[in-house]
Amino acid sequence: MLKSTAKLVVFGLLLWLPHSHAAIAISSARVWPALEYTRLTLESAKPIRYELFSIRNPDRLVIDLKDVEINGPLNELVSKIRSDDPYIKNVRVAHFKPGIARLVFDLKSQIKPQLFSLMPVANYNHRLILDIYPAIPFDPMMALLQEEPATRTLESAPVTESRLPQESESKKSKIASTQTIPQRAINSNKSTSRPRPEMNARTLIIAIDAGHGGEDSGAKGYNDTYEKNVTLAIARKLKELMDESTGMHGVLIRDGDYFISLNGRVQKARQVRADLLISIHADAFIKPHARGSSVFALSERGATSASARWLAKKENEADLIGGVNLAEKEPYLARTLLDLSQTATIDDSLKLAKHVLGEMGNINTLHGNSVQQAGFAVLKSPDIPSILIETAFISNPSEELRLNDKGYQEKMARAILSGIKGYFAKKPALSKPQLVQNKLTST
Repeated sequence: MLKSTAKLVVFGLLLWLPHSHAAIAISSARVWPALEYTRLTLESAKPIRYELFSIRNPDRLVIDLKDVEINGPLNELVSKIRSDDPYIKNVRVAHFKPGIARLVFDLKSQIKPQLFSLMPVANYNHRLILDIYPAIPFDPMMALLQEEPATRTLESAPVTESRLPQESESKKSKIASTQTIPQRAINSNKSTSRPRPEMNARTLIIAIDAGHGGEDSGAKGYNDTYEKNVTLAIARKLKELMDESTGMHGVLIRDGDYFISLNGRVQKARQVRADLLISIHADAFIKPHARGSSVFALSERGATSASARWLAKKENEADLIGGVNLAEKEPYLARTLLDLSQTATIDDSLKLAKHVLGEMGNINTLHGNSVQQAGFAVLKSPDIPSILIETAFISNPSEELRLNDKGYQEKMARAILSGIKGYFAKKPALSKPQLVQNKLTST
């Protein structure tokens, strides 16, 4: 009798053990390739234990996933690596040993990987995130210099109210690579008594921030329109119009479907020495009848309305949804606002916002007749006037249709550009040392 009982107990333990160590199933595998970095996401109902190491000659990256089942979504990862991925050549998935699923990434160059896990948030379960950065960090300024050949010289006339940036027939105001600066422009400057080049007019650099991206899709419309796609379309059109304007150049904070942290957006604008930061969004509300366009600036003290406070809270959660690596220190946004410098920047931001809001009122209903303020993290640059634009409510079916219309996207971009030009008409750009100029003349 005792032997029979013992056998039943052992049998019961054997039945129980496999379930207690059941393999974790990957529910989704996603890849977001971009020049700045490539992100790979593995989503699962339970957190994944992992080990990461690199192998040289040839360059490979290896991730061992512990107690992870090799299923359909994980195998599909192989086909999701694109040929134009800047850093990953291909990936192999296989059992390494019992209880270990191994991913081997064949690399195109040397990299700096970051592997971290995220707790469930919004519609996501547990996520394991692999970010693959180039060994030499992406340089936004160098990308700006190499973007287009230039024909402008170093001796432009000062920007004044009578010489506002206007649209031209050709893109004559692009910023140059060092090889395309006419030598006669540099020589002629040496032989005259004119002011130093940095004290003359310069190309205005406008940072255009398409809200959300990658894992963070932003708001979703009734007909499944994603905010991140609408904002990028409008941002690209705005850049195109800016680049066709004399004395102005647009820089896209993101030019693809990938995630950038709020701090990263601010830092990139500062790296290219932007004169303005324009953050583009398309909001959603719990009720579909909400409609209209709005413009926001940063507030030192608090939100100017309950809706502005609610919106700022929602937008500031983008890092949690998009998947920021909390192990990486982000001291810039955490520090307190600078008193005098920040106050002056906010004042300029409010003036810019009023001009843009007025122009947007010509093409769409305004959600409010005045500029709103709240603690938006993406607007916290101490030295760059910054505004956040809600182009329309994507949760409103009629406005969702307009946001998807290329004609309306262009109208919105033109309205924003007109507002920017109106701002500079009242406040010509101040002369300040330009890193672009310094790099051009140092080679």
